[in-house]
Amino acid sequence: MSEIQKLNFDIKLRNHIWFWGSYFTLNFLRWGAYFNDYDYSFKSNLIEFSLHIPLVYFNLFILVPHYVLKQKYLKYTLALLFSLFAVYLLKTALTYYIISENIWPEANREYHPFDINHILAVCIGELYVLAMASSVYLTLTWIRERERNRSLLENQFKIKLKYLENQIQPHFFFNTLNNLYALSLESSDKVPDVIIKLSNLMEYVLYEVKGTRFVPLIKEIDYIQNYIEIEKLRFENVEVTINLESNIEDIKVPPLIFISLVENAFKHGGLNNKNLKIKINCKVEDNKLLHLEILNNFVISQKNNPKGGIGLINTKKRLKLIYKNNFSLQYKTKLNYYIISLQIPIHNED
Repeated sequence: MSEIQKLNFDIKLRNHIWFWGSYFTLNFLRWGAYFNDYDYSFKSNLIEFSLHIPLVYFNLFILVPHYVLKQKYLKYTLALLFSLFAVYLLKTALTYYIISENIWPEANREYHPFDINHILAVCIGELYVLAMASSVYLTLTWIRERERNRSLLENQFKIKLKYLENQIQPHFFFNTLNNLYALSLESSDKVPDVIIKLSNLMEYVLYEVKGTRFVPLIKEIDYIQNYIEIEKLRFENVEVTINLESNIEDIKVPPLIFISLVENAFKHGGLNNKNLKIKINCKVEDNKLLHLEILNNFVISQKNNPKGGIGLINTKKRLKLIYKNNFSLQYKTKLNYYIISLQIPIHNED
């Protein structure tokens, strides 16, 4: 079936009734006042609308799907002309037997059936109604289809975004549990503190950011700090500095958008590195942009060639979904430092 036929059910019956009722009333009052004969106006409009309505729906739901949408324009034209001629015969006969033997009282002189002027007048009138009603219907159909497509795109956006979010650092939790297990075997006094921090991380991921497009930046910073404290279990000598150069109280960001960047610093900086240094700089520029810069040192070797991994790829995909092309994510190496620079528009609390 064609899209028009499917969308027919989206426009409720009462809206069809309202349209035709309003149109009939307007025509009845207009021609009744014009000829000062409301009885004739009512009868003639009753006949005309009993033909207008079937013709409009026959055109929309039979002729258009079967001919126009299949690009059979000649067949459509012939079918429409045949339909108009059938309407002319019915209108003329009903007018003659129900209202008056004068089949066209509105004219200045008496016309007989099949007079060329009368045929043209009736057909043009039907085409006018057909065009107007079809325009209204197709416009409403287009609006509903646009909203449906927008809804589908939004759902696809949410599903894709959720998929990317679900890929964020699942291995981190497994690594942390393994580290926690090793500490428990050693009867380490760090176990309770690690459990609390891990619990806070999981609570944030599973509950606080679930179904939320933006979260306060301050909460993301807290999450990153807890993450860093747990990652320090894997590294004996690690120094992490976080600099907040601006007021970030009212700023919101996509949840878990920075964590892959921080994780990348541990991942590539920690290989063969006995003195890992990570620096995180966060500042607001011109009250419009949020700039995040993450630097980590690394030991240059054949096995350690810092570059963007799957985490950075997923982060870039998420950023593109959320901000389109209105963001910047760059990474580079300078001497023995790996630098990630992210710039996104500010999303304020209000």
